[in-house]
Amino acid sequence: MGEIASGLLKAVQLIVGGDPTLLQVVSLSLAVSGTALAFSTLIGIPVGAWMGLRRFPGRWLLMALIYTGMGFPPVVVGLFVYLLLSRSGPLGALSWLFTPRAMILAQTIISFPLVAGFTLAAVMGVDPNLREQVQALGANEWQTTLAILAEARVGVVVSIIAGFGSVISEVGAVMLVGGNIEGSTRVLTTAIVLGTRMGDFELAIALGIILLALSFLANLAMLRLQGMGNLRR
Repeated sequence: MGEIASGLLKAVQLIVGGDPTLLQVVSLSLAVSGTALAFSTLIGIPVGAWMGLRRFPGRWLLMALIYTGMGFPPVVVGLFVYLLLSRSGPLGALSWLFTPRAMILAQTIISFPLVAGFTLAAVMGVDPNLREQVQALGANEWQTTLAILAEARVGVVVSIIAGFGSVISEVGAVMLVGGNIEGSTRVLTTAIVLGTRMGDFELAIALGIILLALSFLANLAMLRLQGMGNLRR
């Protein structure tokens, strides 16, 4: 217990003191995950809304693929991206492997099904009569879609928070495609793994505290929004 308490104390000192290594890892993690989340949001929300509002052949198959992707093992996504970006892969000429770009691509693929799936569920949960009421008031298709998204806004925001939670805590995919290179591709999760292996428990604990804090804030925001949505009903 003494070693754990000592490690926690030193970890807090690193956080309060603004350790340069700690700040670099945290900033890169937020930059990579934030960029990936932005891409998955820009793609996932329109896709989820479109699938929720449209009826077309193969819709249920596409929905099944989206929902399957929500639980897809991240390490398998990392393997797919690795093969895609390797020298012999179809995108090897980009030279993205072991760079933040490869990590962003992997995390975008991981978070996209979550954003699209939760958006789809939120849109499908809106009262079907709303669409008829809005169109009866003279709204066009685009205005109708915006009205439905506004009604489903809590679920849409929850989808974004869920996407963030999935990528900020992911380790397998970013380890494969990023390589955990110091000062270049080392993020919170991979730095924790390396710090533990190297015996640098103070830094590992400090990074773990920050990661837990970020995950807690994301889940707290999700629960808060869901509670607000329930109160409105």
